[in-house]
Amino acid sequence: MRLAGRLSAAAIERAVELTLAGALDGIVTAPISKAALNAAGISYPGHTEFLRDLAGAEEVTMMMTAETTPLGGPLRLALLTAHVPLRVVPDVLGIDLILRRTRIALAALRDWWGIRRPRVAFAGLNPHAGEGGLFGSEEVEVMMPAIEILGEDPDLEVLGVFPADTVFRQTIEGVADVVVTPYHDVGLAVLKTVARDEGVNVTAGLPFPRTSPDHGTALDIAGTGQADPGAMKTAIDLCVRFSNAGVTIP
Repeated sequence: MRLAGRLSAAAIERAVELTLAGALDGIVTAPISKAALNAAGISYPGHTEFLRDLAGAEEVTMMMTAETTPLGGPLRLALLTAHVPLRVVPDVLGIDLILRRTRIALAALRDWWGIRRPRVAFAGLNPHAGEGGLFGSEEVEVMMPAIEILGEDPDLEVLGVFPADTVFRQTIEGVADVVVTPYHDVGLAVLKTVARDEGVNVTAGLPFPRTSPDHGTALDIAGTGQADPGAMKTAIDLCVRFSNAGVTIP
């Protein structure tokens, strides 16, 4: 396991080196074993944080996208928190963090997806988006103040905070261009259900495009011929599309 982790890390490091040097326009990463990475002494919870530090980016936002879905589509997510325990999410979910990570995602929507005036919906942290503070105060005390600040941007349409059990269906039906989600699984569970094998992970905030299929290593079926390459194909196509946009995100 240690050797596998070291080889995975070496491949990522080399890809970033070549991209920063201008030899590559973007990176498509295959799934890695986080356990193997840590066994090799590389203490990162995944690609996102590792790539951030290798590229010298101050901060990144983990985004997920399914450009088409059986229900319509697309469905795009921006995660305010990614690989952190659920119990600490309310503690780190501050106004400044919401502003920083949402703005990084907005830059990706404008520069890579070509959406000049993004429509943004926020998924609530608590049941029924807090029900006006009855089931939690984060929506009122943290999310709404951040949304008010974001709403001052004339090139942005902020739709508000919505219950997480309805906002994703509304987005797929065309109401919003992206859903900003407070934690990892509230968005990914929906996307991986509706996207089937076409979900893609996008790291916004890097100085180059980076995409990856939204699934893990699936070591239990390695070598059996059962793996579906759909998400990897979609990730490659999307990275090419972003690279051809001819821009980078500061």
